[in-house]
Amino acid sequence: AAANRSGGPPAALPGRAPLSVFGVLLLTLLALLAAATFLWNLLVLATILRVRAFHRVPHNLVASMAVSDVMVAALVMPLSLVHELAGRRWRLGRPLCHVWIAFDVLCCTASIWNVTAIALDRYWSLSRHLEYTLRARRCISNAMIALTWALSAIIALAPLLFGWGETYSEDNQACQVSQEPSYTVFSTFGAFYLPLCVVLFVYWKIYKAAKFRVGSRKSNSITPIAPEGLEVKEASQQSQIVFTVRHATVTFQTDGDTWREQKEKKAVLMVGILIGVFVLCWIPFFITELINPLCSCDIP
Repeated sequence: AAANRSGGPPAALPGRAPLSVFGVLLLTLLALLAAATFLWNLLVLATILRVRAFHRVPHNLVASMAVSDVMVAALVMPLSLVHELAGRRWRLGRPLCHVWIAFDVLCCTASIWNVTAIALDRYWSLSRHLEYTLRARRCISNAMIALTWALSAIIALAPLLFGWGETYSEDNQACQVSQEPSYTVFSTFGAFYLPLCVVLFVYWKIYKAAKFRVGSRKSNSITPIAPEGLEVKEASQQSQIVFTVRHATVTFQTDGDTWREQKEKKAVLMVGILIGVFVLCWIPFFITELINPLCSCDIP
């Protein structure tokens, strides 16, 4: 305000250069992304809670993922913007740094494992639809949600509970995930590489199961037989005609895909899209997270 009244340019924050036009645009985009993430996932949660038909599996798994994404948008992204505006220097103190990093790791890990749980639920519903009853599905999905959040909490709180590296440096005003190599391997494999292997294996099994189920219904028509396969004989004692059919295959066909086949194809496609986006968004980040502490280098 004082700078505006004096007519001079605004003073830059001490210790950092003024933001470039690209930096301003990038931070604006990140702010809009945080707001959109928060509102969209809040809408998903409200829909699941208000619509009674959604109070079942797999919507409870989707709700768990939406909770983790809402927490990222509400608790992690705003502090990330403050961190960027301060030139990637942390000026909010050690306690808030620990809270920020813990929620960052907790929510991102939970989001990744929720994707894994959704893929597992989809696979079991396709491959074991007789044993995977509604009651069993509800119990297993609730157990997966509990395990997801418990594992995420262990990975997020390990540096604080067990002294596994330091997240805050007062001298450098740095706040980041612990760079201890052993914790890096533990956290990246527990938060991403292990669920990635599970997700890819499960989707391969989903694809095979769906292809087998759809393919088993493909030949559902009455197979025509050649004229030489039909033999007509006249009975000598009775006034009747006897037909002998050789090598005829009789099956039944409905034109086009059935409703169940279309539903299964759509489910496989949706899971494939979800996994594709999941891999593309996360794998560059976790590659750098794993390499940086191990090689003592700084990959941007």
